[in-house]
This record gives sequence, structure tokens and C-alpha cells, in this order.
Amino acid sequence: MTEVAGTPILEAPAAEGAKDQHMVLNMGPQHPATHGVLRLVVEIDGEIVVRLYPEIGYLHTGIEKTCEAKFYQQVVPLTDRINYLDPLSNNLCYCLAVEKLLALQIPEKAQWIRVLLAELSRLNSHLIWLGTHAMDIGALTVFLYTFREREDILRLFEAVAGQRMMTSYFRIGGLSMEPPLDFFDRVRTFIHALPEKIDEYSNLLTGNPIFRNRLQGVGYLSPEDAIALGVTGPPLRASGVDFDLRRDMPYSGYEKFQFKVPTATEGDCWARYLVRLIEMRESVKIIQQALDGMPEGPVKADAPKIVLPDREKMKTQMEALIHHFKIVTEGFNVPAGEVYQGIEAGHGQTGYYVVSDGTAKPYRVHMRYPSFATLQALETMCKGRMLADVVAVIGSIDIVLGEIDR
Repeated sequence: MTEVAGTPILEAPAAEGAKDQHMVLNMGPQHPATHGVLRLVVEIDGEIVVRLYPEIGYLHTGIEKTCEAKFYQQVVPLTDRINYLDPLSNNLCYCLAVEKLLALQIPEKAQWIRVLLAELSRLNSHLIWLGTHAMDIGALTVFLYTFREREDILRLFEAVAGQRMMTSYFRIGGLSMEPPLDFFDRVRTFIHALPEKIDEYSNLLTGNPIFRNRLQGVGYLSPEDAIALGVTGPPLRASGVDFDLRRDMPYSGYEKFQFKVPTATEGDCWARYLVRLIEMRESVKIIQQALDGMPEGPVKADAPKIVLPDREKMKTQMEALIHHFKIVTEGFNVPAGEVYQGIEAGHGQTGYYVVSDGTAKPYRVHMRYPSFATLQALETMCKGRMLADVVAVIGSIDIVLGEIDR
């Protein structure tokens, strides 16, 4: 075993003298193909990948440890920063976990709005993936198109939460506030136009022989390897494993929505592209159902000692003012116990393991994010392939370094 800049490199078994022909290259930590602050140590024989080692930690923030020093409600903004492309899914998973510990009943309207916004967040994530992945392969135009639609989604987030990216809109017990009066009409206008835009992306890429040849048969991941390595989400379904938590272990009212879970059997970069493209169409259908069947009622649970009161009540009712003051300054105690909550986020299965010791601050918050597990499958997908294929493969798995390092 040898080391390169502190990273162990296992020497590949080879004939006498062959290993002298191997070369060790660095991709990153600042490299446009690594989709974040990631370093790949690639050992090649000619142009063939013999070994590949991801080196992570450049973006480490210590967020899990920071959660232990915050009140439960103060953790929500931290979750935004972990996956900055799918922030509302992070909010949702954490809130669902704490709500389990509190045994809170969330109003149906809040659940449906959560589903609507989680699917908008999934679209946001997939649009960024599609634009950057296409640009990696050389299709620069698609990047401009997908970011055009992504900008529309960010405007919707800003309208409902006051923030374009780090929304922190979901709260323990429901939502931070009612959506603006014209919000649902704006969402309806957006999703009415989106299917035609997805057709536009498909027309540019699906029939493009250069794009197709760069992806088909590249980065194969068998279903057995995908399961063994903990891969979830689109990369898992592209390998033929039909599993989606929204359907198989529904949460936040997903059991009331009709949608298909796209799968493929090829297990290559092309299959991962097709699965995500279809997922975008299914997200549009879910959002449409949420708009058409949106129930009436409150968007916060009836728990005055846990959920902040409406600001108008706080200004006119002394009891509401007291509750507001005590929640903000002292937090609220959560019954002792532990819980795990998983959701199907844009990149795969996100999970929060929360341990309470009965105080107002979590004893432990551990986060299971899909990018960490997916990254460890990178060598399996790249080994024996051309060095140029590494760019296509890493783009196809759609990792976020904020999830990996934390």
C-alpha cells in the first residue's frame, strides 16, 4: 500500500512491471466535474480506471453536533444548509421525526402543502442536476433552459417563505405561516407550462447521439451492488429495484396521492437520466393533485406550548404573548425517547434519527443522507472504464457534498 497526499492507494494486482505503468491523478478538490468540494484520487492504467478513491471532508461543518446546542425549533434552519438543492425535504424529514416524539397531529392542509412544496423542491433538485449533468457532457444549452425553470421555482419559494433557497418554511407542528393568497394560482401556472419544458429538454438530449453514446452502457451498477452499498433514490431504481418511500412507507399524506415510480433495468448513466426525467413528470402530477384537492383548515397543530401563535393573536392576547416568549427563549420539552424518520428526497432516502432526553434540546441528531452512500458506489461504477467516463458517472449519481461532509 502506498499513500498519495495522505490518501491510501492500494496497488492493483498486475503482471511484473505492469504497475510501473500506472498513474495517479487528482480530480479536485476544485474541479468542475466533481459537483462540489470533492477530491477523487484516480489510479489509471493508460486511460482505464484501475482504482478510484473519494476523499471527503473539505466541506465539514459539524452540523450534527451543533444541533445538540440548539432548541428543537432552532435546528430547522440548520437542515436547509445540508442539502441546499432540496432544502424543504430536509425540513420535512426533521419535523416529522420530532413530531413523532411529540405525538403531534398535523392538520391535513399543512400535510398537503408540505407534499406540494416537497415535490417543487424535488423538481428544483432535478433541474439543477439535469442542467449541470448535460453541461458536463458538453450540452451547454440545456443548462440555461433548466435554470430558467429553476428560477421560477425559487420565486415561488420566496413568495411562500421569504427566502429563495434556505426556506425554513416547515416547522415542528406544521408550517410557519399561511401561503400568500395568490400562491396556489402561481404554482398552477408554473406546473401547467412545465411538461412542455420537460419535452424540450428531452428533445435536446434523448435523441442526441453524442449524449446517448456518452451515457449508454457507462457506469453500470447491478441491483445487488446497489443494495449492498446502500444506494437509494433514482440510482437504485435505475438498477431495477422498485422502492420509493413515498409509496412503500408513506408519510405526510402521500398515501392519498396517485403516482408512478419509474424504474429501469439497465443500471447505467442513461437509465439514471431517464428515471429522473420521468420523476419530474410524476412530480407535476402530484402537485396538480395537491392543488385540486387542497383541504381547508389551519396550517399549524393545536399545541400552544409547542407551536408559535399567530402574530395577530400575540398582539392582542396576553396568553399568546406568553407562549411566544417562552417558546422562543426557553424552547419546549420533548418526551424522552428515540425515533427514526425516513423520506424519499430528490437524491434518495433521507433519514433523521433523533434522541430526546426530555429537555428542550435534542440529545442526539444523526442524519442519514443519500449522497454519502451513493458516493461509495462510485468506484464500482467506474472501475475498468475510461477516465473520461468518470465525469459522466459522477454527474449521473447527483451527489451534494453538504450531505456527505455535514
